[in-house]
Amino acid sequence: MSENVKTEMDKVFDPTKVEKKWYEKWIDNGYYKSSPSGDKPPFSIVIPPPNVTGSLHVGHALNNTLQDILIRYKRMKGFDALWVPGTDHAGIATQMMVERELEKEGVSRTDIGRDAFLERVWQWKQESGNTITLQLRRLGAMPDWDKERFTMDEGLSNAVRKVFVDLYDQDLIYKDKRLVNWDPQLCTAISDLEVEQREVNGNFWYFKYPIEGSNEFITVATTRPETMLGDTGVAVHPEDERYKHLVGKNVVLPLVGRKIPIVADEYSDPEKGTGAVKITPAHDFNDFEVGQRQNLEMINIFDSTAHLNDNVPKVYRGLDRFEARKRIIEDLEGQGLLGEIEDTVHTVPYGDRSGVVIEPWLTDQWYVDAEKLAVEAISCVEDGRVQFIPKYWERTYFEWLRNIEPWCISRQLWWGHQIPAWYGPDGHIFVELSEEEALEASREHYGEDVDLVRDPDVLDTWFSSGLWPFSTLGWPELNPNLEKYYPTSVLVTGFDIIFFWVARMIMQGLKFMGDVPFKDIYIHGLIRDEKGQKMSKTRGNVIDPLEVIDKYGADAMRFSLTALATQGRDIKLSMPVIQGYRNFINKIWNASRFSMMNLEGYDPDLVLSGEELSTYDKWILTKLNRTIKEVEHALESYEFDKAASSIYQFFWAEYCDWYLELVKPILYGENQEDKQRTQSVLVRVLTTALGLLHPIAPFVSEELYQRLKSFGVQIKGVDEEIAESIVVSAFPEFNESEIHKDAEDEVEFVKDIVAAIRGLRAVVGLHPSERVNIILLPDNDIVQNYITPNRDSITDLASLSELELIEGNKPEKAIAQIISGVEVFLPVEGLIDIEKESQRIKKELGKVTKDLEQTERKLSNSKFLDRAPEDIIDKEKQKLEEFSAQKKKLEDVLSKLNEIR
Repeated sequence: MSENVKTEMDKVFDPTKVEKKWYEKWIDNGYYKSSPSGDKPPFSIVIPPPNVTGSLHVGHALNNTLQDILIRYKRMKGFDALWVPGTDHAGIATQMMVERELEKEGVSRTDIGRDAFLERVWQWKQESGNTITLQLRRLGAMPDWDKERFTMDEGLSNAVRKVFVDLYDQDLIYKDKRLVNWDPQLCTAISDLEVEQREVNGNFWYFKYPIEGSNEFITVATTRPETMLGDTGVAVHPEDERYKHLVGKNVVLPLVGRKIPIVADEYSDPEKGTGAVKITPAHDFNDFEVGQRQNLEMINIFDSTAHLNDNVPKVYRGLDRFEARKRIIEDLEGQGLLGEIEDTVHTVPYGDRSGVVIEPWLTDQWYVDAEKLAVEAISCVEDGRVQFIPKYWERTYFEWLRNIEPWCISRQLWWGHQIPAWYGPDGHIFVELSEEEALEASREHYGEDVDLVRDPDVLDTWFSSGLWPFSTLGWPELNPNLEKYYPTSVLVTGFDIIFFWVARMIMQGLKFMGDVPFKDIYIHGLIRDEKGQKMSKTRGNVIDPLEVIDKYGADAMRFSLTALATQGRDIKLSMPVIQGYRNFINKIWNASRFSMMNLEGYDPDLVLSGEELSTYDKWILTKLNRTIKEVEHALESYEFDKAASSIYQFFWAEYCDWYLELVKPILYGENQEDKQRTQSVLVRVLTTALGLLHPIAPFVSEELYQRLKSFGVQIKGVDEEIAESIVVSAFPEFNESEIHKDAEDEVEFVKDIVAAIRGLRAVVGLHPSERVNIILLPDNDIVQNYITPNRDSITDLASLSELELIEGNKPEKAIAQIISGVEVFLPVEGLIDIEKESQRIKKELGKVTKDLEQTERKLSNSKFLDRAPEDIIDKEKQKLEEFSAQKKKLEDVLSKLNEIR
């Protein structure tokens, strides 16, 4: 794998020169492979399968970056790490995509028939279905590509059929007539996740229903007047005194003439509207429940396209639902039965694919008895076999599972797993693994050969993806993959599919494997824009990860997402943030470039003892080992942001800003022994830090390691003595013997002194290159012993012409800064006009104080807080913090100047 990279480095890291090169070499060398026959301990993850129709969006980038970090880290820790990649067949999305292609040819799927249509889908999948997996490679994701799966491949299809048949045989799958979310454009049931709730401006129409045999009316309100043709009851609260005398009586349904009962039910809210509610059990989920409790008739008034059917008066039959709405309102008004019309803003369900209003529709569908499967799915989280990170997501999980409804698993589509059920001439159902088995069962049942008709419906995609953790490992066949890697170690996913996917995987895993599918569930946040708004094309605030990778590189994209992945919080991502982390990647590049430019005479075989190390070497090794410990703990705890923060702090603040500056005199000096010792530590620290960085930023870390190798640098391999690639290097280990507390205290004191001097220089506005005298007044011998051996370093780093240590009286005409054990004085006589500078500071302080007060007034104004958008309020809060900090800084400067006036 090694190549001659001991060449001059570009001044700026160019990811386009390295990403494709290294990814291909990693694949060629098989670093992604798992080994079920090996003796390493397993660590396994299954990818949340993206839709086969999809392209990489920023949510995918976050989810897969975090998984890739864990896999690379565990590989480096000596685990047999398996990350199973794959895609979901995405029933509706894929079918729609291929249907659109057919439309361009002037044909529909019904024109060509089911078999020909499915051939076209498979053809599309073959040609275009690998888009997102290719894009994952651009991100640097390195799952075990040899084990890639697809929810419709032969092995997974076998698993789906077996699970369906087994559940049916155990009475856990059944057919029932219930309400579903019905998409009247796609003519299929859809899941709640495929329903988009939109707030729209609408109306409450108040209708007067006549009481049978009376001159009384009872008034009801609705936002969907067309559904009144399917009303089979009116509900009032049992404690509502206004209507107690009417309970048990009937109303005559206007326009229809049907008598429907007035029932007492707690669903009705006396404080809402008139307190009386029209009940349409076949077209409203809440009404369905009331209808079941009150034994009300269920009348379906729509066909599959949301046109009115034969269950309504002839005058309305065949009308589109919204046309029927207008006609019904007009007709009721004509009969004097239309009351008040009230404007309202209400939530209306839309199909996320079709964009049309969804109808609750009463229809025959296949269901899973989810309530029975939920029992152990609840207990396995309660007893700790599965744990959520962050833990509070357990509440959401429990809430859903403790109130679970039957799960509708049938879809009226062609693309998907066709339900393995066949119907005899009399409607008898045969559920078998194959048509041959169904025919054999029908012969036993009927005593002769009969024609069977297969159920045309397919299964909900969540049904097959619910088997993903074990079906991808080869179940139902027992095999080494299933034996070694199930249960998987962790699931990394978003909170929006805890119920739709996570809970169902747990239910199915417990049912068919007898064990949970994963031990940890890490729930990451949603990516929002810098204002905290959800990203959407309509808002124009979407960040395309592929465009980011093209512009700034995959490492910058990955590090940005990781640094912001705080447990329990959504991520506010913006281009300036990504640019900032691109700069960090470049900082690492330049620090490495500087280090390699100063390796002349480097001896890779030099072994140093603790006694030979300088104070600065001991300090940086101490910081390095503390960072190793922090990063390891963070990754083990899924605190990705803390791992990134520790690496960032070490590289930028410790290695670049301090260590390299402290050792420059040695690297530039003539003492070869000191130089070689420093080079040895410098290289050791750099290569170790690159090992820490690698799981998050794989490309730059590999490129730099390969360049270091050309100097004879070697890193221990996870399997071999020397790592050919950083991918297969051993993750850095904490070494207690390299914690040098005395050296750490000494150098931290030096840093404090330099920071104090820089602060004093800033007070008087000195240019960084302008050298000044500094006077130090230590108050104990320990401090004096810290200062003396570090005088040259302090002088260089603080741009001093002279550093003087004194005892006794403090100098006059000097501004001071007190730090632990020493007072730092900067004589200012002749440097600045104290009076003039004081006046300038006062003027600036006055302006900042005025701005601060104005911002405080705004943020204490309740009207502003109620009406202003969240991002505007956040900006004002940020301004408050900035003005407060500026005010304090100016007050400190003025105080120092006043001391010497």
